[in-house]
Amino acid sequence: IEEVNMFKDDGSVLHFAAPRVQASVAANTYVVAGHGENKSLQELLPGIINQLGPDNLASLKRIAEGFAGGSKDGKKDDGDEDIPDIGENFEDVSKQ
Repeated sequence: IEEVNMFKDDGSVLHFAAPRVQASVAANTYVVAGHGENKSLQELLPGIINQLGPDNLASLKRIAEGFAGGSKDGKKDDGDEDIPDIGENFEDVSKQ
């Protein structure tokens, strides 16, 4: 087993990388041993998408809305606020 992810109700994930796993199938019991880290769902995307179920849909929607709503006024932020507007005709502005 390469990794174990346990999804919490608050949207975070308990992530074990390269854990030791023991199983007792008759008792339907599994033991996961190793170093577990609390991570946000965003930190593990996109590799964790195939492990998500309907319970994690709300967290995934919240993340998607965060990416889509990057700007408050709905306009794309180009990061060009330090570049002055030169108008329609560059030749006229360059002669000044």
